[in-house]
Amino acid sequence: MAFPISRRQLAGALGATVGAAVLGPLADHVAEASLSRGQSTDLIQLNSNENPYGASPRALEALARSGGAASRYPDANEEEARDAIARHHGVAIDQVVLGAGSSDILRMADSAFLTAGKTVVAAGATFEAVLAYARVTKAEAVKVPLTADHRHDLPAMAARCDSRTGLVYVCNPNNPTGTVVHGDELDAFYPRVPRSAVILVDEAYHHFVESPKYRTAVDAIGKFPNVIVARTFSKIYGVAGMRLGYSISSTENAETLRSHASFSNVNASALAIAVASLADTGHVPQERKRLNDTRRWLCAELDRDGRTHMPSETNFVMIHVGRDVAPLIAQFRERKILVGRRFAPLPEWLRISIGTREETAAFLTALRTLVPA
Repeated sequence: MAFPISRRQLAGALGATVGAAVLGPLADHVAEASLSRGQSTDLIQLNSNENPYGASPRALEALARSGGAASRYPDANEEEARDAIARHHGVAIDQVVLGAGSSDILRMADSAFLTAGKTVVAAGATFEAVLAYARVTKAEAVKVPLTADHRHDLPAMAARCDSRTGLVYVCNPNNPTGTVVHGDELDAFYPRVPRSAVILVDEAYHHFVESPKYRTAVDAIGKFPNVIVARTFSKIYGVAGMRLGYSISSTENAETLRSHASFSNVNASALAIAVASLADTGHVPQERKRLNDTRRWLCAELDRDGRTHMPSETNFVMIHVGRDVAPLIAQFRERKILVGRRFAPLPEWLRISIGTREETAAFLTALRTLVPA
């Protein structure tokens, strides 16, 4: 039976079985997550790309009402949530698969489409869960460096695909760089990937994008049935702690993914929140505006300081600090500010999640002290 493993649970779930060798690049992420769990409220948490404003009022009301379902398995709730998600995207309910966070969807994809002798192609700097899970399946990771402007090099990724490729992972927008690949670039990419390989597009940060060149991969599934799109309620919907994600794919791939999920892998409260969140149509635009406005304000201040940062279409920004970020992260923590972890391919870049304006201003003040412009 497959086991749902969230981004926050990976270390504990894998520890005794595969140890630190399998965790690899996720070890720092697991340590970072533990810092934000159960901390006192005087800490400013800008390390995990969460929404500091939380869930919509309607979602919180649904959460409060969901206690009555605690004694029952969530089968009926799953059907309702899948139906709401399907209607939201204009697809059939059989195309929707639920997971305990979108990272659970990534794990299912690795389990379903990767085996020993297969390869997974991914960007050299991206969210590491797919590569970590792939080591469990004994698949080989093929990392393709980013372009000079910190984006996926899709032509190079396509060139690395062959008959052994089981999975191609595209995080769009990309974590940790915050950059996007454009819709026309993806359109040119899809047919260059063998149909025998699954293209997994992680759109965890989809709702923050404002670039007119961006386009969701959901639109491509009809023409390219080997495309699977992963989404989450952890980011703009503000319910990271409830662990709910989902995928949209062809019905065939959905059936395959579902066969690698554990039974009742999403709890009833999370499912109730999903339905209410989708029904609250004003929440996403509101959160997009205030978080993106704060990001733009921060980037303008960084520009005024003369600091280099990556162009972001997400709720985080990568800032170049000119030295290894590991000691700097500890210095921020001494000031009760949690910032992103060290990313091995980008050791001099600091990832900062967008908090409230006050939290982000506190970070900027500390940055100007610790790393003078």
